Amino acid sequence: MIDSESGKPYIPTISYFLGCFDIYDREETLGEELEKFDPNNVGDREVLILKYCLPRKRSYRQRFLLYKCLEKALQDDDYDFQSLLKYHPESYSSFPDGWDEMENTRAFFEDIFRLATVVWIDDLKKASQEDQTKW
Repeated sequence: MIDSESGKPYIPTISYFLGCFDIYDREETLGEELEKFDPNNVGDREVLILKYCLPRKRSYRQRFLLYKCLEKALQDDDYDFQSLLKYHPESYSSFPDGWDEMENTRAFFEDIFRLATVVWIDDLKKASQEDQTKW
């Protein structure tokens, strides 16, 4: 699929779900807001996902491809979800304090998948009924 905004192929990775939690250069705003939540707490995790992660502007096709990408990763018992939150000092991104030590990163992504299944149901259904080879 060609991304209509960039004109380049849209090849999602599950790290796309985490961009909304990147606090680089926003430590005093978004960082402080996100630090009120504990990503290890199921209730807090749900709020984080519903408020920050799933509402991001994406086309129904982008949501479908991103959802399928996450589905595939969750089917792999050996997928290293924790590596997605590792701090890289040379990178221009960072997560709130303690996120790199999340107790069960897989559960975080399982919750994203579960909630996306509900929140994005219309978009997922619409995209699944199309011929993806023509995107």
